[in-house]
Amino acid sequence: MHKPQSWLNLLLKALMSFAGITILSIGTTFLRGGKVGLDPFTAVNTGVSDRLRIGLGVYQLTVNVVLFIFVIWLDRKQIGIGTILNMVLVGFEIQWFTGIYHNLFGYKTDFLIVAADTIIGLLLFTLGSSLYMAPSLGVAPYDAIAPIICKRTKLSYKSARVIQDILFMIAAIIFTGPVGFATIIVAFFTGPLISWWNEHLSDPLVKVLNISTLPKEKNQPTIMTLLSHLGRRTYHTVANAFETTGILGKDIGTYSTSELRTQQKIVRRNMKNSVEIYKSFIDQYNLIEGELKQRTKKAKDKKKNLNKPKKNKKATNIVK
Repeated sequence: MHKPQSWLNLLLKALMSFAGITILSIGTTFLRGGKVGLDPFTAVNTGVSDRLRIGLGVYQLTVNVVLFIFVIWLDRKQIGIGTILNMVLVGFEIQWFTGIYHNLFGYKTDFLIVAADTIIGLLLFTLGSSLYMAPSLGVAPYDAIAPIICKRTKLSYKSARVIQDILFMIAAIIFTGPVGFATIIVAFFTGPLISWWNEHLSDPLVKVLNISTLPKEKNQPTIMTLLSHLGRRTYHTVANAFETTGILGKDIGTYSTSELRTQQKIVRRNMKNSVEIYKSFIDQYNLIEGELKQRTKKAKDKKKNLNKPKKNKKATNIVK
């Protein structure tokens, strides 16, 4: 069954993605203004564009188009509206916001300015990344590289992303791009912040958009809705369990001892929940089985009554 679609839902998610990209660009502008280093991708693009004397917006768009072609060839599922918005807008927005930043704050840098730019820039960069990726409308060509590598190699996403960022950071150093301690922070520590934004803001916002704008299924009996929902949940639960087992078996050697203990607690809790779910399924089965038996008995009794011979009232009266 196809999920109901809504143009309003798609439009609001696209606006959310656009807002996220704009916030991301403002965050990058603060990092750039404080001269504390940019994210690895923007840093290498800034270095090369300065050497070629090309605007950052034009150069970054060109690089994104090249990466975009490879992403379409290797994994087109990564492409969406968010991809187009990101690859077209980010470079030009950073260029535009940088002019506004210097008009407002000038070119001075001292400890307080650097500290403020670093904190504000990192928070806005991770918030924007979370908002633009949460609607699942596609990711930037650069962000699609690590997932593609994971699918084609035995590397985990974490390892592939770190290697990717380190290589681009080295390239930024070679081309004298704006690399600083913020570049290292962005390369290694943005994951937890993005996850926090996802949990507390972006994912709940997407849920609200879906509830308020997606059309509800009509003319479906309540029991069928319930059984269909249970079937989908069971399928996704089983599929997630198999997927998690595969990932765990492949990457278990990379986990630390504390991570393994945490994972063990999660699995133990899931096992306990699975027992409760199994008992619930038994109760559901018994309820359905009992109802079917009652209906079968009623149908047999009704058929038996219909087949009984009718007494002849007229003959009975004559005998009397």
